[in-house]
Amino acid sequence: MKERLSPRLGLFLFVLILPTMALADALTAEAEQQRTNWPAILMFAAFVIATLGVTRWAASRVKTASDFYTAGGGITGFQNGLAIAGDYMSAASFLGISAQIFTDGYDGLIYSTGFLVGWPIILFLLAERLRNLGRYTFADVASFRFAQTPVRLFASFSTLAVVLFYLIAQMVGAGQLIKLLFGLPYGYAVAIVGVLMTCYVLFGGMVATTWVQIIKAVLLLGAATFMAISVLASFGFSPDALFARAVQVKADMAAAAGAAPGEAAERGRSIMGPGGFIKDPVSAISFGMALMFGTAGLPHILMRFFTVPDAKAARKSVLWATGWIGYFYVLTFIIGFGAIVMVGTNPAYLDPAGGLRGGGNMAAIHLANAIGGDLFLGFVSAVAFATILAVVAGLTLAGASAVSHDLYAMVIRKGQATSQEELRVSRRTVFGLALAAILLGIIFEKQNVAFMVSLAFALAASGNFPVLLLSVLWPGCTTRGVVVGGMMGVVLAIVLTVLSPAIWVSVFGNAEPIFPYSSPTIFSMPLAFFTIWLVSTLDRSGRAAVDRGGYLEQRVRSETGIGASGASAH
Repeated sequence: MKERLSPRLGLFLFVLILPTMALADALTAEAEQQRTNWPAILMFAAFVIATLGVTRWAASRVKTASDFYTAGGGITGFQNGLAIAGDYMSAASFLGISAQIFTDGYDGLIYSTGFLVGWPIILFLLAERLRNLGRYTFADVASFRFAQTPVRLFASFSTLAVVLFYLIAQMVGAGQLIKLLFGLPYGYAVAIVGVLMTCYVLFGGMVATTWVQIIKAVLLLGAATFMAISVLASFGFSPDALFARAVQVKADMAAAAGAAPGEAAERGRSIMGPGGFIKDPVSAISFGMALMFGTAGLPHILMRFFTVPDAKAARKSVLWATGWIGYFYVLTFIIGFGAIVMVGTNPAYLDPAGGLRGGGNMAAIHLANAIGGDLFLGFVSAVAFATILAVVAGLTLAGASAVSHDLYAMVIRKGQATSQEELRVSRRTVFGLALAAILLGIIFEKQNVAFMVSLAFALAASGNFPVLLLSVLWPGCTTRGVVVGGMMGVVLAIVLTVLSPAIWVSVFGNAEPIFPYSSPTIFSMPLAFFTIWLVSTLDRSGRAAVDRGGYLEQRVRSETGIGASGASAH
């Protein structure tokens, strides 16, 4: 079903974002406008034109709901692994982690490690089972042997909560990036990203999203490799020399701020140890749990396992993705320390207050300018923009599928909706998600994007992961246990996140947080597991007997693939 952007639809998009632009102008009127970077503009334009061309090609291949959600199941393991890496290496990874390392040094490594170590869980416990049991969304897997309506209602709520938190981080990163380079107001920058992501998903579906993610992954890996090599080359390819210089720079900065010589030296050394960002063991453990287990509950990542033809390709996808992602996170560590040395000592990249020009997430962007001038800055900025667009496209697709497939087709229409009806609902949902992403991106403008993503991971670890794991692996799991336990985990994670310093203090402006820790996962995830176990164990209903009796069929299919749909029809 080949579609083009009609003038009427274009006008609708403009009307959709116009009030948001006006609101954004009011919020950002006093922000410093930067000079226009023409190399960056040209490279942005080249990327946007190329990816819109991909979307136009993909639109001719989107004829059914299967094409829209999962590219018809025809993506190879290698392609899917690269697309997963492109989906996972988000603005939080490139901009947020490097900025966190620039600020706190060693503590930024908790992001890199946490984001990476969740992949073995997916590889050994979930990847094959996901492909054999699911069609479009993780709710297909979680509800395989349970009552459809309650489980899909929970899954839709949880998916949309995770998607919205994740979208906030991407929109903030995109807004700050375009504001810095183009001299546009922050709100206009966020609105541009919202419109582009709408076009990609609305017309190209998973086919366009996959290829945008693959292109972006190749560009990002290439740019990060060049940046890391350039930083190390400045220190004779000696990481020790780089770290020693970074320690000295931080000590000099502390001394310039008035610290005594001994205290300044201690501050410099502190970037090579923990405690700069997360200062208590409870938060550190909770944060690590969120990043580790949240990976296995991210709806836009789980959705990618339904795009491959079989379970073998699903496993291959995880292996390729783990390799690319692990390599990339090693590079971000070098980039972060390189920014301390090359950006932190250059007044051209600092504002009058001593912070980074353009916002705290721009360390990697300024480093690109320090390494290769305006031309490389333009390339890296275009890559960062590509990173954001690829991720928001995947997130939007996951959110749209939750509404159209899980809520509309399976709950409201009881599985009787046609493919075309699902597509219509999906495309309408895309508009709503775009507007929500723009508004939330403006509200959370000042937040570190890596930290905002960690909140999405906390929600995924507290709701989706316990439900997915126990529904697949535990024979005693029941519908009532899944719904009550999963909802308890998600709701507690949301409530504690709102009461934490990140929102209660930083966003709402209160003096003290009600919940003192930076991540809720150490409380909300065990609660979800315990509640699922307790409620399922005590459940003596007729539905519970059906749920337990369906485990053997589920296990046979999840382990062997017998009965799983093929690529062409799945």
